[in-house]
Amino acid sequence: MSLQQSAEPNLTENTLERLRKMILRGELAAGTHLQERAFAEQLGVSRTPLREAITRLITEGLVTRSTRGTPMVSRISVSEIVEILHVRRLLECEAARQAANVISPPEEWLKFKATIQNFLENERPDRVTHADFDFDLHMHIARTAGSKLLMELIQGLKLKTRIYDKGEIPSRFEPGAREHLEIIDAILARDPEAAENAMRRHIDNAREAILAHIHRLS
Repeated sequence: MSLQQSAEPNLTENTLERLRKMILRGELAAGTHLQERAFAEQLGVSRTPLREAITRLITEGLVTRSTRGTPMVSRISVSEIVEILHVRRLLECEAARQAANVISPPEEWLKFKATIQNFLENERPDRVTHADFDFDLHMHIARTAGSKLLMELIQGLKLKTRIYDKGEIPSRFEPGAREHLEIIDAILARDPEAAENAMRRHIDNAREAILAHIHRLS
C-alpha cells in the first residue's frame, strides 16, 4: 500500500507535465475536449492520475470546463491576452527590479546570455525550443526576485500567454532576444531601475507585436 501511495503522486505529476507540454506546444488546440477514457488510453495511465492532472490544469487556467462540464483546452480571447500582458507588465517589472537587488551567482545568467547569442549568431531555434527558453528565462528572473507568490502569479500568466501566441510572431525573435540581453545585463550590473525599464520595454513591445499580428489576421 505504501508503495502505491508513493508512486501515485509521481504518476500524476508525470501525466500533468505531459498534458501541459501538449497544450503549450500546440499539439492540443484551444477548444480540444479532454475525454478521460481517450486520453487515459493515449497516455497509458488510469483515469485517476489523468483526472487529478486535469484538475491541476484547470487551476492553472490552461483547461476550462465546457457548458456540459467536459474539460477542454482553454481559449484565450484578445481582450484576455491584453489584460494578461498588462498584469504581467506590473508583476515582471517588479520581479526584474527585485532580481537586480539580489546578489545571485552570475553563472546561470551567463548561460542564458550564451544561449541567446548562439540563437542570434547561428541557426534560429524552432518554435518550441525558443518558447521553452523564453519561459525558463522569465521564470528564472521571477525566482531570483525571491517571492514565491510573485513567481507563481507570473508563471500562471506566462503559461496563458504561451497558449495564445506559441511563439508564432517571427518578427519578434531578434528584437525579443536583444531585449532579453538588456534585461540580463541590467540584473548582472545590479541596476534595479535599468532592469525594470528593460522588462517594461520588452513586454510593451511584445504586446504591440501581438496586437499587430491580430490586426493582420482580422
